[in-house]
Amino acid sequence: MTSRLAPLLEQFDFASARLTERLSGPVMDSGDGLGIEVGPLTDEEYFWEPVPDCWSVRRQVDGPGPRATLLAGAGVWGRDAASYPHPWPPPFTTIAWRLSHLSEMLSIRADHTAGGHALTRDDYLISGDALGAVAAFETGATAWRNALLSIDGAALDTVGYCTYPHGSDVDEPFIDIVWWVNQEVLHHGAEIALLRDLHRAQGRTIAGNAGG
Repeated sequence: MTSRLAPLLEQFDFASARLTERLSGPVMDSGDGLGIEVGPLTDEEYFWEPVPDCWSVRRQVDGPGPRATLLAGAGVWGRDAASYPHPWPPPFTTIAWRLSHLSEMLSIRADHTAGGHALTRDDYLISGDALGAVAAFETGATAWRNALLSIDGAALDTVGYCTYPHGSDVDEPFIDIVWWVNQEVLHHGAEIALLRDLHRAQGRTIAGNAGG
C-alpha cells in the first residue's frame, strides 16, 4: 500500500468500525474512550419515519414514496430515488435509505475500481430488514477496503481510475474519490447514529407521557 493512502485508509477503517459498532453493539465508543452499551439496530428503527414524506426502502410492488419517481435496486426491495433534477428541498431520509445508499455505493465503487467495472444500481440487492442491511454495509466496506489495497501510487493520481457510473469519478483523480468516500461514511454514519438516538428518545418521551 502506498504511504499516501495510509491516512485515508486509517480514517475509513475508523469510520466504518464506528458505524458498525453503533449499529450492532454490544458496545460503542462514546468518543472519550468509554464503552457504552448499545443494542443491535431493529427493523422498527430501520424503517422509522420521523417526519412526513420520508424517502426510504420499500417493496418494489408498493412503488416509490412521496416525490420519488422510482425504486432503485434489484430484488424485492428498492430505495426511493428520482431522476435529475432531484426534488428540492431534498426529502428527509430514513436509516434504511441512508444505510442502503452507503452499502450500495461502497460495493459498486469497489467493482468499478478493482472488479468487473459493470455493476450498477439496477444490479444491487437492497436489504428489507435491519440485520441484512448491517451485514450489507460490512460487505460493502470490506469490498471497498480490498479495492484500495489493490492499487499503487500511480492510480491515486489517475483521473477516471474508478469508473463508478453514479458520480463524478470518471472526471476526478482517484485520491479525491477515496477522500469523498470517507466523508460519505463519516457524515452518513453520524446521521444514522443521531437517528438512533432520536428514536430512543422518542420512545422515552412516549413512555413518560403515558405515565404522567
